Amino acid sequence: MRKILLFALICIPFLHYAQRPQGQGARQAQPIKITGKVIDKDSGQPLEYATLVLQSVRQPEKVTGGISDTKGNFEVDATAGMYNISVEYISYTTYKLERQLLRGSTNLGTIALSLDVSRLDEVEVIAERTTVELRLDKKIYNVGKDLTVSGGTVSDVLDNVPSVSVDVEGNVQLRGNDDVRILINGKPSAITGLNSTEALRQLPAESIEKVEVITSPSARYDAEGSGGIINIILRRSKLQGLNGALTLNGGYPLSAGINGNLNYRTGNVNIFTNTGYNYRKRPGNSFNDTDFFDADGAFTNALREERDIERIRKGVNANFGVEWYVNETASITQSIFVRDSDNESETTNNFFQRDLAGNTSSGFRFDPETEKDETFQYSFNFDKQFNGESDHKLTFAFQYEKSDEVEESLIVQNGFDSESVRTAEDQRRVFMQTDYVVPLGESGQFEIGYRGDFNKLNTDYDVAFISPTEEELGITNPSNVLDYKETINAFYTQYGDKFNKFSFLAGLRYEATRLIINQIETNDFNRNNFDGLFPTLNLNYELSEKESFQLGYNRRIRRPRSFFLNPFPSRSSPTNLFQGNPNLTPSFSNQVDLGYLKRWEKFTFNGSIYFQHATDVISFITEDTGEDTFFDGEQVSILRRTPVNLASNDRYGIDLTATYRPTRKWNLNTNFNLFNLVTRGDFNGQNFDAENLSWFIRLNNKITLPGSVDWQTRVFYRGPTENAQTRSQGIFSLDLAFSKDLFKEKASLAFNISDVFNSRRRVSETITPFFVNDSEFQWRVRSYNLAFTYRFNQKKRRGGERQRDFGGDGEEFEG
Repeated sequence: MRKILLFALICIPFLHYAQRPQGQGARQAQPIKITGKVIDKDSGQPLEYATLVLQSVRQPEKVTGGISDTKGNFEVDATAGMYNISVEYISYTTYKLERQLLRGSTNLGTIALSLDVSRLDEVEVIAERTTVELRLDKKIYNVGKDLTVSGGTVSDVLDNVPSVSVDVEGNVQLRGNDDVRILINGKPSAITGLNSTEALRQLPAESIEKVEVITSPSARYDAEGSGGIINIILRRSKLQGLNGALTLNGGYPLSAGINGNLNYRTGNVNIFTNTGYNYRKRPGNSFNDTDFFDADGAFTNALREERDIERIRKGVNANFGVEWYVNETASITQSIFVRDSDNESETTNNFFQRDLAGNTSSGFRFDPETEKDETFQYSFNFDKQFNGESDHKLTFAFQYEKSDEVEESLIVQNGFDSESVRTAEDQRRVFMQTDYVVPLGESGQFEIGYRGDFNKLNTDYDVAFISPTEEELGITNPSNVLDYKETINAFYTQYGDKFNKFSFLAGLRYEATRLIINQIETNDFNRNNFDGLFPTLNLNYELSEKESFQLGYNRRIRRPRSFFLNPFPSRSSPTNLFQGNPNLTPSFSNQVDLGYLKRWEKFTFNGSIYFQHATDVISFITEDTGEDTFFDGEQVSILRRTPVNLASNDRYGIDLTATYRPTRKWNLNTNFNLFNLVTRGDFNGQNFDAENLSWFIRLNNKITLPGSVDWQTRVFYRGPTENAQTRSQGIFSLDLAFSKDLFKEKASLAFNISDVFNSRRRVSETITPFFVNDSEFQWRVRSYNLAFTYRFNQKKRRGGERQRDFGGDGEEFEG
């Protein structure tokens, strides 16, 4: 019956056109609109993609309908007449109204659907299809069955998300901007750890449901992150009964893991967990080849360094929670997240020196490091709806976090103990947020809220030079303790409305930041306070149901991190140090973004052009400290790398995303980004003007082969980059993956190869008046992974079962 209805829906526009009366005297049926809203009866949450079907009683072959939007609302054009009406949603009991005479536009009101326990075996709990939903204000990447990340990490997932790229060192960028705010379930979280790059490499991909990319955030979101916001949504089921999935994976270089998600719902209580243990070896390598010159440009000496890195990442991640539906309009959710990881790395650096006379020397430096991370997070969330409306609600969230990280290493140089380094970080964080949303008029909505973020970080840096000693190196007081406190209080309000095809959302956010930087050993105390107003505006105009434009404006802030503000020097070697700048001020930016969205039957296109102007840009410079030390018997200068506020930069670019689904068994998506960064500024009499034009393109292709074997290919290329001193070559990588369902789709076996040609490496050349450097860096080598997933009381959704498609309006595709 479902296929018959779907076929009828596809054909009916043509039949209707062919059979309509001709001539001026033909009688036209009265056009009407059918509206309403679909919600979950237990939670009161809106159901997106619910299907409304209108079947004519007199002409049963005449069928029309539509699907609900993100707020559960639907609006369907029809003609006056008598209809059988049904509202369907997978795993829910169908709502039916028989023989309804509709003479004019009708509002069916709020339709509450209940879960149908008898159909659980037909339901997909975790979407097994990877989908990209394109919207004007955001891109939503549903992880699903992304074969290339099976057994991988969150960092691998983000590298597949449109507009997002992850460089060879694991730094996340959005449209080429590394100042990105990463949220977990809409909030800052201890899950991202003290070092977000490393934490994302340890969180398993199987724990993620979807990723939202927001390039023009509204006032509801905090203003941090000039590049925008990446919101990671963790998996959680709400189906009645017991259901779950278990994934085992192993690979080469040696890796192994077990991850499971489990859900049990009975009555008004839902219990969920997502837990896993992973062990991964991640070997990497790099080399540096440097020629040095004197003030006249004459060659003085050369240094070549070859570095091999062996990393082991192992640890447990666990998320436990209970959701209680107090009544039909209120719910309380409490959850606990814990992480316990032990990481190891061994870095061997062989260096070779050659002087002007051709004399050579060599040596090695061995740095074994251990890292212990422990994280605890407690979350409380309250959701209250008023008058049975999901759009009229009050929410409150509280979060407490505790993170501890200890890194220790004993560095050996040329066979002798050289120095010992220990860094211990202890972070405590309290987060609170409350939001109130109320509808105004027929389509208006007013919102007001508060967010408080209270962060305290203690960093104990202890270094001891053994051979040569501190006295021989001329170094004093190399150790210190830093107390850092950050308090952010924010208030916001916003209002949105819709007039025919035009809609807008305007908001204003105020954030007050208070910083304290206290060096215990040296008694240096600094305080930094700054406030800011952050207006936002999003305008949307619909040319049709399938074509629309959006214009967005927002003001953002980039706050200096605690590491940037710590004035105490930390040394990577006796001749190189990093020193923070307590006088750093935040960088403010203004961005304008013009977006366009168009949907066809099998093709969807989303494009945007944007411009951003930032002031007091935080940049890093390297300068001579004016101090000397003895290294390998020679007197050498000590270089310092430090952050400073430069004048300004302008960033502009193009962001294009397209999805194409020619058949049910073939799906493609591609994303192209072109961006240019122009920096202008001087510091201490030196000019740091630079211009960097770069681009990247990503292509995902998924096809189902004979025997129901899924084959996925991912191609990525990042174009060459260049600034005032450094030129980097383009980076190409190719990933392949295959998957086969087993045991009547209750299990899946997936095999993937990451970086097939072992080409994901950064190759750069740096030219200055005093040295020329050629370098190459590869964070990890090519890897292979095999993953097996078994589901109980969960079943894959077959293609086309998610919803009826009235006129090809669906946004999603596989791949």
